[in-house]
Amino acid sequence: MSALDGWSLPVQLPAGVPVRTASGGLGAPSDAQGLEVRYPVLSASQVQAVFRELDRAREEVLLPREAVELPGVLGQVGRRFLDPGDGLRRDALELLPASAGVSAPMARMTLDGMARDWTPERLTLLLRREFPEPGCLDRFRADPGRGALMAVSPAVTTHVGSGNVPGVTVTSLLRALLVKSAALAKPGRGDLVLPLLFRRGLEEEDGDLARALGVLYWPGGHAEAGTMESEVLAGADTVVVYGGEEALASVKTMARPEATVLAYPHRWSVAILTRETLDSPDYREAADRAALAVAVMEQRGCVSPQAVYVEEGGERTPREWAGELARSLRDLSVQLPPPPLMPEEASLVQQLRGVSALREAAGEGVVVHHGPDLSWTVIYDADPSFKGGCVARTVRVHPVADLEEEMPALLAPLGETLQTVALEAPESRRGGLAHSLAHSGALRISDLKGMPWPPAWWHHDGRSPLRSLVRFVDLEGAE
Repeated sequence: MSALDGWSLPVQLPAGVPVRTASGGLGAPSDAQGLEVRYPVLSASQVQAVFRELDRAREEVLLPREAVELPGVLGQVGRRFLDPGDGLRRDALELLPASAGVSAPMARMTLDGMARDWTPERLTLLLRREFPEPGCLDRFRADPGRGALMAVSPAVTTHVGSGNVPGVTVTSLLRALLVKSAALAKPGRGDLVLPLLFRRGLEEEDGDLARALGVLYWPGGHAEAGTMESEVLAGADTVVVYGGEEALASVKTMARPEATVLAYPHRWSVAILTRETLDSPDYREAADRAALAVAVMEQRGCVSPQAVYVEEGGERTPREWAGELARSLRDLSVQLPPPPLMPEEASLVQQLRGVSALREAAGEGVVVHHGPDLSWTVIYDADPSFKGGCVARTVRVHPVADLEEEMPALLAPLGETLQTVALEAPESRRGGLAHSLAHSGALRISDLKGMPWPPAWWHHDGRSPLRSLVRFVDLEGAE
């Protein structure tokens, strides 16, 4: 079993700090797989020392720099994850399968998909989309007709990751650093490797700037780490947290009352295909794109499609297209092998298959397609109500008679939990359907190809990625 130190901090840990080991990993069915992760158990005074150093680094390193310079140095580190000859990429690809519970080919695809937004060019585009005049992050800048404006970041932003998708924590850290906030990450287990490697790369590229970044892992639910967790969350000016409702509630309880908590809860996503898509010669390619969207994050991401709604009335039926999707998932399992399932995932897939098989036998309009093992499952279900709960490479396909008429009511039960809708539609219908989906609660409307890879500047859960991290200060009378 591999071992990994789960911390990289801007301060040296004092001698005698207790160091514990957590075994296993995301997706590891036994202790024979996954990573052993060592983590320190810091006292309250030691946590406070970390925050003091982060705060000092912000004052001495981040604030004096021009905001327009930051995408260059941060992006230089990010670009190294795309370079086949770079040690950062090699180490990431070696460690990701065991730590994140993915196959080696999936690790490469995930790293490429995430790191493409960490380059200087993409980070510059993100900064300028959020701040057309980035100088407002440096000093007051003229705000025509209203005086002057300055954007002020938190001294330290703490990032608490869920760990289900590798790369999310690095993206979150980059956002904070771009607005000149020092950052401390507590990644989830499946997303620990990339933040550690990113900080190592930043030390190599710009050691001064690395002082404004820290990574500290501890396993949730361990009593010994409880004091450290409370101190970390109480020390942050802003907390960015990803996870389920229980985790979010816990973070909000431990954070200071005056701290800002930006919570990103678990959400659901779906795909929609119009009848024209099934009439197109591209219908098989649409099945391939849908299969990849299901497989990329093994249904662990908030942008993973839990269900595909297919409109009736075309040359091919939704039931036929479900068969095409099954073919695509079967073929993809060879190109991108699925990881071993965790016991709870395997149990859920078996239960879902069993219930669906009983409904199929009872003539309830259900057809089950699946592989010889638990690697993939497609359930065609004539009942279009959203059910959720798909794990691993499991997905439902539902027929819909008229998308414009029926989708608002079908999506209504999702309420505020609806995230991304992948819409495959001709231009003549795309605008109208997108308008309806926006009013139905969708926070992002993409297509199947782009579904797994939101761009760096997407409004995650409806928020601006950078502007949500700062407070704006108006200087009146400076016109």
